[in-house]
Amino acid sequence: MRRSRSAAGRRGKNSAQQERKMSARPEGQWWRMWIVNRIPIPIARPEPRETGRPAYHFFQEPAEICRFRSQLLGWYDSTKRELPWRTVATTEPDINVRTYAVWVSEIMLQQTQVATVIDYYNKWMKKWPTVQKLAEATLEEVNQMWAGLGYYSRGRRLHEGAQKVVSQFGGKMPNTTDALLKQLPGVGRYTAGAVGSIALGQVTGAVDGNVIRVLCRVRAIGADCTSNPVTEALWKTAHTLVDPERPGDFNQALMELGARVCTPKNPLCVQCPIQTMCHASRKVSFKQEKDSKSNLNPAINGCTPDIENCSTPGTCDLCLSEPWDGQLGVQNYPRKPAKKPPRVERTLVCVVESSGAGEEKEYLLTRRPDKGLLAGLWEFPMVLLEEGGSEAQQKDILCSEVGKILGAQLDKELLQFVGEVVHIFSHIHQTYVVYKMALSGSRGTEQKSTGRWLTKCALQEAAVSTGLKKIMKLYEDKINLKEEQNVDKKRKRSSDSKIEKLQRSRKTKDRGRSKQLSLSQFLRR
Repeated sequence: MRRSRSAAGRRGKNSAQQERKMSARPEGQWWRMWIVNRIPIPIARPEPRETGRPAYHFFQEPAEICRFRSQLLGWYDSTKRELPWRTVATTEPDINVRTYAVWVSEIMLQQTQVATVIDYYNKWMKKWPTVQKLAEATLEEVNQMWAGLGYYSRGRRLHEGAQKVVSQFGGKMPNTTDALLKQLPGVGRYTAGAVGSIALGQVTGAVDGNVIRVLCRVRAIGADCTSNPVTEALWKTAHTLVDPERPGDFNQALMELGARVCTPKNPLCVQCPIQTMCHASRKVSFKQEKDSKSNLNPAINGCTPDIENCSTPGTCDLCLSEPWDGQLGVQNYPRKPAKKPPRVERTLVCVVESSGAGEEKEYLLTRRPDKGLLAGLWEFPMVLLEEGGSEAQQKDILCSEVGKILGAQLDKELLQFVGEVVHIFSHIHQTYVVYKMALSGSRGTEQKSTGRWLTKCALQEAAVSTGLKKIMKLYEDKINLKEEQNVDKKRKRSSDSKIEKLQRSRKTKDRGRSKQLSLSQFLRR
């Protein structure tokens, strides 16, 4: 009996000690908890660290994560910009309107600066304040509202999404991040995360270009930021860092930091609220200190280990794949792949002008296909120039194209060269070779499906691209210059005629006067 009691006591003592050891173990280790009857209950297992990846690429300590959140949100609360979509996100009680408004802003902000978006956003929300109003609009109206904002497929996707929400979901916007991603056209992983966290309060990360730059510098991730390992590592870190109490504010703060402080060039590191946790900044300081010491004592050069070097170089798919560039500093992170050079194109353009007696001038425009570059927008008749060709050949090509639209035979002598306009797309270096053609009287029977005549005022309000506006400006500048030259010529001719008249009148007067005699002639007389 005594032996069994002592054994039971030892077991109880051992169990208590085991529980104290288990409770003292830090989070992040793999272990099993044993209860009194010794039935193992598995606890959530953290993801094992990838082979060859240093710990500094990820946030490991809960205290560091809390400090990161606190310092970033404190900076955001005191310095954030007042933007219309942020106001809607914080003041609009209707979750459907709030989600729609944030969705519109996030689509507009893709590849476009905040300063450019503000006016477009305010006009859009004033015209279509709800998803139902947008669904009732025509694609022509949407393109017209979007004109000049670029990447025109975004507006078309918004319109398609609004019609889908109204027709399939009864006008109710998706209310989760996963539903946003699956149900709305044109919504990807980032947009779903941003709208979900800002409008719906979903605890999820959102990784855009600004966030990529911030996280790559903070965690010293220097590999190609478009590669799959880097992308997944950044999303994992974003999900880890997001504040569960203020997910929308946290994601906006991270984006704001990348847009205003941790910029691609000339970052303002001294103003960064999380500089003390930034491994890129730490590495810059270490490199500077190491260089200064090596200058004083060359013998130690190369002997001091780098604080951000992998233990086994070449095995980490997140570290710098190229040598450190001391001139770049923190801009060593992230490294982007070399961009492909833009495709070079030359396009013939014809500004066809028609005017009758006492009528306002009108210009011929054609509509682009519903798919592809600048889909659905209106433009002047254009033809892609495969080869350079002579001016006569270019005129033949343009005459043929304009003739097809008007259904008429045109004389190429009507064409006059205006000049060239360069317009840069994200992947195309476009040069427009501009001609003009003035028609009077009958202007043919244009095909209504592809061609239309617009006055200058109507053209400025139509769904046209920035490139067309540049062409129109060149055309008007040349017309105005020609008119000024004509006025100058008329003035010169008028001035010349006045001078000639004055000279003739003087000659006439001189003839009527007697000639003045010299002194000798006067005395002889």
